[in-house]
Amino acid sequence: MLTQFINATVETLYMVFASGLIGLLLGLPCAVLLYMTARGHFAQQGVFNHAFGLFINAVRSIPFIIFMIALIPLTRLIVGTPIGTTATIVPLALAAGAFLARVHESALNEVPRGLMEAAIAMGATRMQIIFRVLLPEAMPGLVRGMTITLIVLVGYSAMAGVIGGGGLGSLAYQYGYQRFDTQVMVITVVELIVLVQLIQWMGDFLAVKVFGHK
Repeated sequence: MLTQFINATVETLYMVFASGLIGLLLGLPCAVLLYMTARGHFAQQGVFNHAFGLFINAVRSIPFIIFMIALIPLTRLIVGTPIGTTATIVPLALAAGAFLARVHESALNEVPRGLMEAAIAMGATRMQIIFRVLLPEAMPGLVRGMTITLIVLVGYSAMAGVIGGGGLGSLAYQYGYQRFDTQVMVITVVELIVLVQLIQWMGDFLAVKVFGHK
């Protein structure tokens, strides 16, 4: 069982951090786009912002189990199979991207408008405003948003294990539930709790020590 626990832990870490990275690459640009096109901002596009926001909200509102099943054709197209840890990364990453889009949009909205107006008055381009003012100033909030997302992905990955996603969720389901092995279930739950605590500690450390969050 020790080998199985190690393999399941590695699979969970692989799913969570790989999908988190892809979700960040998808979600952060979406957050910037939502921020820039919102009313009163320097690239205001009300109709687009409303429609895009509705799309993000629609993706976020779908329960992950249903979302994962609905994306089976896309997962099969990308990975070649809808089952396994690598296949699970596809729905996990898309769910993380939609979640991060709104979480990071909130972090961007915390940046003082005066900084943006000063950058515009100094003749900064949109790209300069985004990369030299907006993102650096919002970085602590972005880090905390990423931390929350990784914790959510831990729960999603465990949920995915029930339907063939692998990882600790699959181990808990196969041994703890189907074989009524309480010890395996307890160890799995404790390990997931420890993992969540480590991710939270890492996120807090980065936000406070690295990016100077107050």
